[in-house]
Amino acid sequence: MEIGISTFVETTPDVKTGEVISHAQRLREVVEEIVLADQVGLDVFGIGEHHRHDFAASSPAVVLAAAAPQTKRIRLTSAVTVLSSADPVRVFQDFATLDGISNGRAEIMAGRGSFIESFPLFGYDLKDYNELFEEKLELLLKLQKSEVVSWFGKHRPAIDNLGVYPRPVQNPLPVWIGSGGNSESVIRAGLMGLPLVLAIIGGRPVQFAPLVQHYKQAAAQAGHDVSKLPVASHSHGFIAEDNETAANKFFPPTQQVMNVLGKERGWGHYDRAAFDAARSFEGALYVGDPETVAQKIIHLRKNVGITRFMLHVPVGTMPHGDVMKAIELLGKEVAPIVREEIAKWEATQ
Repeated sequence: MEIGISTFVETTPDVKTGEVISHAQRLREVVEEIVLADQVGLDVFGIGEHHRHDFAASSPAVVLAAAAPQTKRIRLTSAVTVLSSADPVRVFQDFATLDGISNGRAEIMAGRGSFIESFPLFGYDLKDYNELFEEKLELLLKLQKSEVVSWFGKHRPAIDNLGVYPRPVQNPLPVWIGSGGNSESVIRAGLMGLPLVLAIIGGRPVQFAPLVQHYKQAAAQAGHDVSKLPVASHSHGFIAEDNETAANKFFPPTQQVMNVLGKERGWGHYDRAAFDAARSFEGALYVGDPETVAQKIIHLRKNVGITRFMLHVPVGTMPHGDVMKAIELLGKEVAPIVREEIAKWEATQ
């Protein structure tokens, strides 16, 4: 069972002071967070790609590369790369470069993205949303498998028997598929034999169990070894010494972000009652003391089939010290509980 962190490197206004941290400062902070995550024994750190003022990381590979020489073991991934509006050649080159700097610890998490700012920025039409992803994923996987590539598509100039460099340390460079829970995307990932990441950020996590089964069934039908296909989850959360402290620190910035996005997307008002319901044992928020969070992760592993759990923290702007403490608690206290319990459970299966 792998355990790690994901972040969007947010720069939203501080709920108490209204201060907005600079992109530069937040980027330096997240490098410190990656280094700490490695030091406390976490397995993976992911950074999401965004192209708007309230997120600082438009180039996850660059941020991860800044941390790579300061870390030894932790895997470094995007979370996600918005492949639909990116050039797969540059994506592959960036992460192959990261793979070299980190000596074989880079991963790509490819997704369509839930934010659309990158499409007009890079000259793409939203009506091609799905077609762009499918075409560019095809090219990315060709680059993953072969040093010299020939390829022809609709949305990018053709490639005629050209080499793409540098080559990564890992062969192949891992490519995961990120999904918000769409059954078609999950089945497609299974048919392609690609690792799957589910964004479990609402509802009841156990409701994702059928999707994992569909994924595995599709993979098996396509002839892939299901035992070698990991399934990850990405869920919002925060850890402190006790449950109430964790909730009281995490709620204000989470509410702020959810209500800003809610106005953009037509969601209802996010209040404390909704937050508290989500942090219940069956809810999708992993907020609480180490034992509480550990037991929820164990429940997720046993009932949904997740083999990698990524705690998304912070949601909105939180004090850097609080985020660092949450990472420390995840690595030093939560992860050992989860790994020990899951090892015992797996031995009985």
